[in-house]
Amino acid sequence: MLLQFSMSNYKCFKEEIKLSMIASNYDKSTREAENIVYLPEFGLRLLKSAVVYGANASGKTKLIEGMAFMKYFILQSSKESQIKDQIPVDPFRLSEATEDAPSVFEMIFIHRDTMYRYGFEADRKQIHAEWLFHKRGAKEIELFYREGQDFEVNDRQFKVKDLIERDRIRPNALLLSVAANWNDKLAEQILEWFQGFNTISGLKEEGYEGYSIGRIQQNAANKQAMMTMLKEAGLGIEDVIIQKLDINNLPKDMPDEVKDFLRQQKAEKQEAEFFSDLITIHKKYGEDKGMATGKVPFSMNEEESSGTRKFFALTGPVLETLQKGEILVADELANKLHPNLTCKLIEIFNSPSKNPNNAQLIFNTHDTNLLGSGLFRRDQIWFTEKDRYGAATLYSLNDFKSSDVRKGESYERNYIKGKYGAIPFLGNFENLFPELLALSGHENEG
Repeated sequence: MLLQFSMSNYKCFKEEIKLSMIASNYDKSTREAENIVYLPEFGLRLLKSAVVYGANASGKTKLIEGMAFMKYFILQSSKESQIKDQIPVDPFRLSEATEDAPSVFEMIFIHRDTMYRYGFEADRKQIHAEWLFHKRGAKEIELFYREGQDFEVNDRQFKVKDLIERDRIRPNALLLSVAANWNDKLAEQILEWFQGFNTISGLKEEGYEGYSIGRIQQNAANKQAMMTMLKEAGLGIEDVIIQKLDINNLPKDMPDEVKDFLRQQKAEKQEAEFFSDLITIHKKYGEDKGMATGKVPFSMNEEESSGTRKFFALTGPVLETLQKGEILVADELANKLHPNLTCKLIEIFNSPSKNPNNAQLIFNTHDTNLLGSGLFRRDQIWFTEKDRYGAATLYSLNDFKSSDVRKGESYERNYIKGKYGAIPFLGNFENLFPELLALSGHENEG
């Protein structure tokens, strides 16, 4: 489970920001049984979900991009293909003090009954610092600390001394990644956790629609769980059928370069399969509408709504995250979905019975209806906001004084009114209309 993510000098975030999943003591009377996971061995209460609000271009998406970059770099930096590459990090460029400074990332998390704190500082050329600590009891123990190419390692618990002595750690590669690549068990376990830190875009569901189709193919249990989600969503879908693409009988209107690519993939991987569409099955009713008289197929790509396509695409990542007790981070989760449907997804993650493995959901949205749903505690609601110099900040509703956030108040109404900040400051659009009229007049003259 994630305890805390922090970063600084990345994209629109200049100063350090922290997203904490540690529950506040102020909210103990609010949704304690549903939204909280107790970890008595660490003396912690953790949140199962968190939502981030903010104006357009305020940093909501950049926050998630920072998380995604940290995961990507940890999993990829040790690969030989990266040996001459620049590190794809993007510092805050609106300040002379930070444009050439390293970006900083850190996560605190629990995996296999151990708490870890891992982070690094990097610019485009090199790793400036990297560190790893773990904690099983009361005391946090340093496993290694790196400054440039100087390493201090707790060799009794992190046996990577040989990699350092043989100069296996490149300036642009993370020690943790290289150690996992050389089969160090501890490093492999930590990368295992990051592999379960799933980030998706709610605006581009086609990126994981194929993943959901793949889960249907894996086994009948996966398909049954996905069908349950689809039926509970009230989409009218009774079944889904995968329509496979016959590599020997490709459509005539398919571009030749696409045909060549598919045939090459099939030649390289004989077991490869390709899909042309997903068919959804709906009931057909007689005139009396009493009983179903048949079934009607629909093309998911051509005949189902964009909301239906998105919800189907979400079923795979959501169910796997719940099954494995992982973390799902979604940019614009509520986009294309009815507010009631988004609420159901949140309820699943908050539910002790439907989420027994304590998976976590973190997402951003503009859907203010969720603030009035009663599903969130104050410490689960976060905001991003930019200052006059273009630097974004992140803060929680729990950071406000109790007198400013009273019980029973409408979080939704107060947010829209600007009481919590993180809303756009709109200019006077009326000034635009004389200019449009003037332009229109010039066109008429022509």
